Amino acid sequence: MPFFVKPGSITRQIWGDADVILLVFAGSAAEFALNRAVDWLFFTGKLPADPIARLFSTVRYAQDIVFSTDEKARQAIARMSAIHGGVEQKRGYQIPDWAYRDVLYMLIDYSIRAFETLHRPLTDLEREDVFSTFREVGAGMHVPDLPTTYADWQIDREAHLNRDLVRSEFTDKLFQRYREQLGNWRYDLLRQAQAVLVPKQVSQRLALPEKPLLTHTIGLYKVLNALGLRSVVQRVLLPTDYLDQIRGLDR
Repeated sequence: MPFFVKPGSITRQIWGDADVILLVFAGSAAEFALNRAVDWLFFTGKLPADPIARLFSTVRYAQDIVFSTDEKARQAIARMSAIHGGVEQKRGYQIPDWAYRDVLYMLIDYSIRAFETLHRPLTDLEREDVFSTFREVGAGMHVPDLPTTYADWQIDREAHLNRDLVRSEFTDKLFQRYREQLGNWRYDLLRQAQAVLVPKQVSQRLALPEKPLLTHTIGLYKVLNALGLRSVVQRVLLPTDYLDQIRGLDR
């Protein structure tokens, strides 16, 4: 049976690596807190109540799509679309089309940024592969006005960053929840990771560290990983209550 994402695809490699996935969501957590549509997260209450649990539920959906047959992946996309439709019905109006695009654009951008931070630069074809995968997800959710090429996406991504970000009371509430769940030193580490990953528009609005110390330790992390000490690093850096779930992200 055909797969939604071909075996051997760089998109599968990215979304089968727990460390890369965690960086994807570190970056997304920063940017989404600034999004002009972040009030939708507070309407459902799920993300503010338990950001880490929300992360895992989102990853499960993404992996269901990336590692499934074409038929099952499209069923997962349809379920995701129906969930959003239900929220829209309860609130009485629709999530803006630009907000759907913002989320898709985050997944594309941070998939690339996270993999390149931990591993190596992607080729043009690999970047196109990541873009094409998530564009197809957006098309399956009937999101309009999606760019058709990676080059067009880059232009639209920059436009969205310049237009759709604002620091609000919701931003500060979300970051307070991150601190409460992670504890002070892990929260500081999160902000370091975000400073390494995010575009300048995000970093400036959140006043992230201009010269994050984490930049100088990524090389050490790669060495420890190569020596088979990855589990030790994860135990130090991540909340132990979630360690089994984090390791379960590896595919």
